[in-house]
Amino acid sequence: MERLDRLLEEMVIYNAGDPKRIQHLVKVHEFARLIGRMEGLDERTLRILEAAAYVHDIGIRNAERKYGKCGGKLQEQEGPPEAEQLLRRLGFPEGENARICYLVGHHHTYQDIEGMDYQILVEADFLVNFFEDHSERKAVETAVSMIFRTSAGRRVCQKMFLEEPDE
Repeated sequence: MERLDRLLEEMVIYNAGDPKRIQHLVKVHEFARLIGRMEGLDERTLRILEAAAYVHDIGIRNAERKYGKCGGKLQEQEGPPEAEQLLRRLGFPEGENARICYLVGHHHTYQDIEGMDYQILVEADFLVNFFEDHSERKAVETAVSMIFRTSAGRRVCQKMFLEEPDE
C-alpha cells in the first residue's frame, strides 16, 4: 500500500467515531491534490501537500483535551508533534516530515505564506470550510481577494461558490 494511502487509513483510525473530521480531511486532501496538479506542482511537493492535507487538523483532539477548545492557533500548536510521530512511524522521509509538520503548524496563519504547498493547503481548507460553515457570499469574496493566490484555487472557488448554476 502506498504511504499516502496508509496515512489516510491511519487518520481514519485516529478520528474513529468522528465522521465529520474524517470527511473534512478527505475533502481538503482532494481539493489540495486537484489544485496542486492544476498548478503543476512537482511530484515531491505534491506528495508533501497531500500528506499535510490529511494531517492538517491532527491537533484538534489534543487541543480539545488540554484546553477544552480547538481554535486555529491551538491546532497549529498541538498538531506538529502528533503529526511528526505518525509520519515517522509510517516512514516518511525526514525532510518531507519536517515540511509537513511546518504546514500543519501554520495552516491557520494567512500572512507571509511561503511556498505553493502552503498556499494550496490554505486554499483547499478554505474551500471545504466555506461549504461546511455555510459561509456567506461576501465572506467567500473577501477570502478569495485577500488569501487566494493560485489561479486554480480561484477558479475552483469561483465555480463552486460565486457562479449561478446553469438551469
